[in-house]
Amino acid sequence: MPWDDTARRDHARRAERYASDLTEREWSLIAPFLPPPRRQGRPRTTDLREVMNAILYMASAGCQWRMLPKDLPPPSTVQRYFYDWRDSGLLRTISNHLVMAGRELEGREASPTAGVIDSQSVKTTESGGVCGFDAGKKVKGRKRHIVTDTLGLMVGLVVQGADVQDRDGAPEVLKSIRARWPWLRHVFADGGYAGPKLKDAMSGCGDWTIEIIKRSDSAKGFEVLPRRWVVERTFAWLGRSRRLAKDWEKSIASAEAWILVAHIRLLTRRLARYCYVS
Repeated sequence: MPWDDTARRDHARRAERYASDLTEREWSLIAPFLPPPRRQGRPRTTDLREVMNAILYMASAGCQWRMLPKDLPPPSTVQRYFYDWRDSGLLRTISNHLVMAGRELEGREASPTAGVIDSQSVKTTESGGVCGFDAGKKVKGRKRHIVTDTLGLMVGLVVQGADVQDRDGAPEVLKSIRARWPWLRHVFADGGYAGPKLKDAMSGCGDWTIEIIKRSDSAKGFEVLPRRWVVERTFAWLGRSRRLAKDWEKSIASAEAWILVAHIRLLTRRLARYCYVS
């Protein structure tokens, strides 16, 4: 379906309370993964859909916890659920399942066999936590290391200090996807991952193939490089969530969690747009 004026009108979000609110189709993709009420203790009175709406509102608007609108659940309640879902790995689980659904929607196998790796350095704030200086990009902050499939869907994520070189940070993110995506063994990368150091670090972690896509020395000006543009587009997609304009978080776990929330926001909208039924 082309994204033309008719499609924009059909999928406009003006009827929602906030543009970040989940539609019925989007909620149906997330609801099965959320924990049921406990059998013991006080009955649950919080609507988890409203909690998810509040988290997506923060990801979209980039506001502080105390700046949540009054018609959403209290900030302390939303914060507690966010930390619970972050620490239990629920956000990562939802993201991974939506990736498989998105691949099946495109007629691909659920598990990818090839991926693209890259990093993005972003500034941090005075909140503290892990921080470093990227001398190449002149950025003091953190580095977001991601792996995508060839469609641009994120399958691996690690946040590190910006002073970590690409070839030094790559083994951690590649090792993190071994169990979840066992058939992904071919990775496209840029020149920052070249050299024997990365291959030596991955030598005991299975049969990996790192294919370096380099820019031609004779090229002048801007040039679209094969495969590498896929992961750059993913960073642009994630950048639509204003919470990711900087790394506002003190902990690495929260920094990764907000990236996962932005990815979930992207995938739920895509799947709901094409009426995907799980």
